[in-house]
Amino acid sequence: MLKILLVKTSSLGDVIHQLPAVTDIRTHFPDARVDWVVEENFAELPALHPGVSRVIPVAVRRWRRALLNPASWREMTAFRHALQGLRYDLILDSQGLIKSAAISLLAPGPRCGFDRASAREPIAALAYDKTISIPKNLHAVERNRRLAGRALGYEPESPVDYGVATPQTELPWLGAQPYVVLLHATSRADKEWPESNWLELAAHLHASGLRCILPWGSPKEQARSERLAAQMMNAVVAQRLNLTQAAALLGNARAVVGVDTGLTHLAAALKVPVVALYCASESGLTGVYSAGPAVNLGQAGQVPQPAEVIAALSGVMAA
Repeated sequence: MLKILLVKTSSLGDVIHQLPAVTDIRTHFPDARVDWVVEENFAELPALHPGVSRVIPVAVRRWRRALLNPASWREMTAFRHALQGLRYDLILDSQGLIKSAAISLLAPGPRCGFDRASAREPIAALAYDKTISIPKNLHAVERNRRLAGRALGYEPESPVDYGVATPQTELPWLGAQPYVVLLHATSRADKEWPESNWLELAAHLHASGLRCILPWGSPKEQARSERLAAQMMNAVVAQRLNLTQAAALLGNARAVVGVDTGLTHLAAALKVPVVALYCASESGLTGVYSAGPAVNLGQAGQVPQPAEVIAALSGVMAA
């Protein structure tokens, strides 16, 4: 049995963009064992893919903040032992960072990753036994697919398939009325879509008989969700969600409108109709990328207007 260790630790969107490579691997090697090292906060995502045998959480972010804490060192030791418990036929670092390369060195087996010209941090390539050149002008999903394919001797030719299904998780607070999820929260203020635009979109959705659901992940985002919902008709602020619950919420939505954030990519992975809004970044290499109905709108300096978003939303929902 072929045993493979994937190292893709973060961020949320990057982890989602790795999922199609797992589908490809299991298509070409149905009996392969695929383990995955991922940051603890994102460990629920690889577990949604039936082709992943074991998820190995790592806590680099948390350990960095508490290097003097003995508990951190005990956890690091336990993590190293978890990696060393099985010899792998291939250790594939698809992140191309110094931290991911260092993690790959802890596991027994031949290591493979991007070459110096392809890696995000070129020095990471020194850790690999085999390096592969993958053009940087490809979408992140295709870079991951090609890296895995060339490491294992195949070319990915099938349409992109993230391999994940909507979890059968109950959300009692949600109710039964059809809804659209509005993902307004993102990591940078300049990526946010103006609140007045969200209100105009919500008015259109209410007139169409659809509720608006507003998730959040921090107290600041919760306050914004509550402020927006208070000005909308028939809008609901979501309860705090883990990633499995978020996947259930997104997967059962009639559609999702979201800014440049990981949950927007998760909705696309679940093949939900998606309109992704780019207000301060470019969508070419990291926009939503799906076999389902999805549209990327806007770019740095060109904020999508509500009428444009409403038209795009009607299109993806009718697809």
